[in-house]
Order: sequence, then structure tokens, then C-alpha cells
Amino acid sequence: MRDLERFPEEQRNKLSQARQRVIESIGKNMDLYGITLSIGHLYGNMYFNGAPVTLDEMSETMGMSKTSMSTGMRTLIDLKMITKVWGKGSRKDLYEVVPDWHQNFTDYFSIKWRKAVEMNTSALTKALKEIAQLKQQNEAEQDLVSILEMDEEKIKEALDYYRWLIKLIDSFETGKIYDFIPKEE
Repeated sequence: MRDLERFPEEQRNKLSQARQRVIESIGKNMDLYGITLSIGHLYGNMYFNGAPVTLDEMSETMGMSKTSMSTGMRTLIDLKMITKVWGKGSRKDLYEVVPDWHQNFTDYFSIKWRKAVEMNTSALTKALKEIAQLKQQNEAEQDLVSILEMDEEKIKEALDYYRWLIKLIDSFETGKIYDFIPKEE
């Protein structure tokens, strides 16, 4: 937080305290979504940093090992919340925050939701095939066929949901969601 060095200590302390409250909140919020608290704090610290940072700088700021810092940076890059940037005269990798919270939300949830949709759709499709096979093998047992048909209907409803979820994800990625719920400006 080099941008505070030129201010008197009392002002620095008060601003640092306010920023720390936000950083802690960001960390807790990200933790709710499956990102470790420390990676949330890393993002929060970078958010307020005001300039691209190196692993060494963030490691020193947060008191974390360079290995942990590297893992955290990689996670944030994978989630598209930070980017690697070029810095004139610097031999070390520099990283900066993608400050668009709407885009961060979209990228994070799109990545997670698509993965869940693919995994669940695959399982549901496989289950439908197994049920169809069971129905064919046991077509004379009407009680079993009735249960299989009910299960088949439930699975088809779940697949309908996942098709809808893909449309929702697409609306986030294309920005069409903002036609329905505009960003606050």
C-alpha cells in the first residue's frame, strides 16, 4: 500500500483500517464461494494496491511464503480476477487486479457453473441410459417399470434445469443479463 506513505500516520492508520475491513469482507465472501480466505485476502490487498505487484511484494505484504503466493496468484489468474502484465524495466512477473466486479462474478460463476452442468448432465444422461436398459429388460414387471418411468421423468426435469442454466450462463457471458438487470453506474 505504497500510496499511503506520503500521508501522516494517523490518516494512514485510519485508511488502512477501513481498507482492511473491506479486504476481510472480500476474503470472507470469496471463502463462501469455495476460494480460500487467504486467496480472498490476496485479491483484496491487490485491489487496493493501485499498481501492478510482484510475488515478492505481495508475499512481504501478506506475510505468506512465495510458494503460497504463487499458488494464490495462479488461482486468481485461472478465475480471471487478476492478469499478468508487462512492466517497463522489471524482470519479474507483475500482476494486477481486474477491477470489474461484474466481470469477475461472471467469469467465476461461468467457470464453476459450466463445470457443474457438464458433470451433472453427464451423470444424468448415463442414468437415463441405464433406466432405459432396465425398462427394456424388465418390461413385464409393471411395478418396476412405473418406478423407472417416475425416475426417468425426474431426471428429464433435471436436464431441463441444466439446459436453462446454460442459457443463464450464456446471458452472463454475452452481457445480455444486463438488459434485464442493468449494472449500477
